[in-house]
Amino acid sequence: MSFGKMSNTFIEIISTEPSKDAEGFVTKGDNILASVQAYFEPKNSTEKWRNNAAFAEASALFRFRKIPELEVTAAHFIVCAAGRYRIVSAEDVRGRGMYVEVLADKVESTVR
Repeated sequence: MSFGKMSNTFIEIISTEPSKDAEGFVTKGDNILASVQAYFEPKNSTEKWRNNAAFAEASALFRFRKIPELEVTAAHFIVCAAGRYRIVSAEDVRGRGMYVEVLADKVESTVR
């Protein structure tokens, strides 16, 4: 993977779990865990997507550098210019601990 492809979109990894602030108050809503540059690929009919049949509900692929001390899980969401995505799967690319590849499903708003 080339380094030029890694910086095509800016994403935020967020958590929706309640958390306590420094004064002990519980805050609800989106908590930004990290803001990074990532490679973003919407779902299409390429060979890469046809071979990923186990994650048929995924509508996007994100690839970014591993963030120290942050374990990206299916409990997190990704927000970018293209919308909000629920993480379906996150895995270490080639087991080297350098990059994380995330398959995600776009969250459609029900508010009109």
